[in-house]
Amino acid sequence: MKVAIAQIEAIKGNVEKNIENHLKWIKQAIKNKADMLVFPELSVTGYEPDLAEKLATSQDDVRLDEIQSLSDKNGITIGVGLPTKEENDIFISMIIFQPHKERITYSKQYLYPPEEPIFKAGKNPLVLNFETEIVSPAICYETSNKAHCEFAKRNKATIYIASVLSSINGIDTELKKLSGIAKNNNMVTLMANYVGESGGYKCAGKSSVWDATGKLIGQLDSETEGILIYDTQTKEILKKTK
Repeated sequence: MKVAIAQIEAIKGNVEKNIENHLKWIKQAIKNKADMLVFPELSVTGYEPDLAEKLATSQDDVRLDEIQSLSDKNGITIGVGLPTKEENDIFISMIIFQPHKERITYSKQYLYPPEEPIFKAGKNPLVLNFETEIVSPAICYETSNKAHCEFAKRNKATIYIASVLSSINGIDTELKKLSGIAKNNNMVTLMANYVGESGGYKCAGKSSVWDATGKLIGQLDSETEGILIYDTQTKEILKKTK
């Protein structure tokens, strides 16, 4: 299986322009035969909690239809970040597109404390079953909660993918933590992060992949958009940047 992460710079609150950029990197992943591609936390809007209520939508938003079309035509699973709304509750969600299947909304279960006044915690833990791998998606602060990793391990996940915003002040801690998750749970672990600025943070990039021993085996830089693809069979890493 070829699993990929995207490192992007978001335009604050501009859903249409951000989707346009997503499509560019999805097409690059397809060109390189990726089976799955995951973007950073709230990637479609940028990490902008103050705008979340205004921008919140659902997995059925027609603006996402072209992403579904690319998934269907090319057999690729895609995870994008989006604030979603259910009645009066707002969630930090990952919309998961699978070929010829109904979209899945996975909502962040463990919130970063400053997020709690704005967002509701999700209640839908999941793993994704592929032919050769079981993938556990994680959204940022969830990686700090041991229960999230334990659920992944109980469900025999072989790949753990963290969709994050990590700032230049927090990146070293984040990298160390994810290396530990890989090693302690025997899971290939990937992290998709932003570059540029989002939510008032200077984002650190360095989107990475660790093998199941916790060894860093691939990393993008701190400034450039791109994708990082890991082949679970050949153990090869492919980097593509703009």
